Amino acid sequence: MKVRVPRDLRPVTTIADDVENAAARAGLSAADTQAIESALKGLYRTGAYPGIAFTLRRHGELVFNRTIGHSSGNGPADAAGVPKRLLTPETPICLFSASKAVTAVLVHKLAEDGGIRLDQRVSHYLPEFGQAGKQDTTISDVLAHRGGFPMMKIKAADKKVELMEDWDRVIQLICASPPTASRQQAYHAMTGGFILGEVIKRVTGTPITEYLDAQIRKPLKFKHFTYGIAKKHWPQVALNYEAGAPVRFPLSTVAERALFVPFPEVVRASNTDSFKQAVIPAGNIYATADELGRFFQMLLDGGVANGKQILKPETVARLRRPVGRIGIDRMLMIPLQYSEGMMLGARPAGLYGPNTPDAYGHLGFMNILGWADPSRHLSAALLTTGKAILGTHLVALGRLLAVINSRCA
Repeated sequence: MKVRVPRDLRPVTTIADDVENAAARAGLSAADTQAIESALKGLYRTGAYPGIAFTLRRHGELVFNRTIGHSSGNGPADAAGVPKRLLTPETPICLFSASKAVTAVLVHKLAEDGGIRLDQRVSHYLPEFGQAGKQDTTISDVLAHRGGFPMMKIKAADKKVELMEDWDRVIQLICASPPTASRQQAYHAMTGGFILGEVIKRVTGTPITEYLDAQIRKPLKFKHFTYGIAKKHWPQVALNYEAGAPVRFPLSTVAERALFVPFPEVVRASNTDSFKQAVIPAGNIYATADELGRFFQMLLDGGVANGKQILKPETVARLRRPVGRIGIDRMLMIPLQYSEGMMLGARPAGLYGPNTPDAYGHLGFMNILGWADPSRHLSAALLTTGKAILGTHLVALGRLLAVINSRCA
C-alpha cells in the first residue's frame, strides 16, 4: 500500500521561514545540505508516508525544518478525489513511543529535585505494585525496560486499544500482573509508561500532564508537546495511515504482543477523538518535528534551553548512560541497548544509522525518530504518518541516516 507521489515535490513541500540559511554556521556546505535533502526526498518517494516532517540542528543551528506531503487525504486507501490537506512544520503529529523519551526525562527531573530515587523500588512510591513477584523492581529497572512486565495479564474482552484510555484500570491491571520476563531486557511498549506516570502523580500530587507543562513544555515555550492534544487543535492533527507491505506472521505476532492488539487496530484507534484526549505516557505526546528536535537539543546542550537550566548536566549524563550490554530485546526481537529511558545508538550500525555509539533518543511507531548525537553535534527529529513495517522505505530510511551521519561527521 503506497501513497500517490507527484513527480515534482515542490508543491507538497513546506519549508519554515526561519531556516535554510544556517548551513555555513553549522559547518555544512551546500553539497552537504543538498545530499541530505535528496535523501529525504528519496524517503518520501518510496510512497510509504503520506507525510514526513524533518528537522536537523548542528552546533545548535537549525539547518532543516520542513515537511513533505499531506496531513490528510493522500493515504494509501484514500480515493483520488478525497480532499487533501498539506502537512506543514506547524502540524502536530503523534510521537507514539518517542513519547517515552519525554516521560523518562520527567522521571529524571523528579529524581534530580529529590522527589524520588531511581534505585528505589517502585513499590516504595506505589505500594500496590509490589505484588505478584514485582516487589523488587526499581524505577531504574522500569526506565531501562528491565522491569519484568512488558505485558500485563488481561482478559480477551479487554484486548482493545481503548483500554489504554482508562488510566485507573490499566494501573490496576499492571499492579496485579505477575512478571513475564524476569529482569531480562524486554521492551515495555505501554506498561512502563503508565507506572512511571503514576509514580509522578503519587509523589508530586499532580497529574503527569501538569508536570510536563511545568518542567518542559512551558520552559521550552512549546505550543503543543502534550499527552493527548486540546480539542481546539484536533482539526490540525495529522492522520495516521496503514502503509507498506501487509503485516503477516511472525511480525504480526510480535507487534500484537507489544501493543496488545493487531497492528491495523492501533493505526485506526490513533485517529479517534478518544485517543486524542487520552493520557498515555508511553505513546501519545503530540508535537511538531521542531518541538521534538528542540527537546533533544536541550539535552545536547547539557540541559539548557532559552537560557534556563532545565536539567542539570549530571542528570543528562545519567540519562544517556548505558544499562547493560547491547542484546536481543525479548519483545522486539532485535538487538538494542537502552539507558535509563533512551534507546542508544551503536557501532557499526544502530537505530540512528552507521557508527553512532554516542547517539541517544527514541523510536516511535513506525519510523518516527528523535535523537541527539554529541559526537556529531547534532539533534534531529523525523516524524512520519505512514505506519509501515516492511518495504523499500527501510532502505531509503537507512540511506537518509547514513547521509546525515557522513555529512555531519
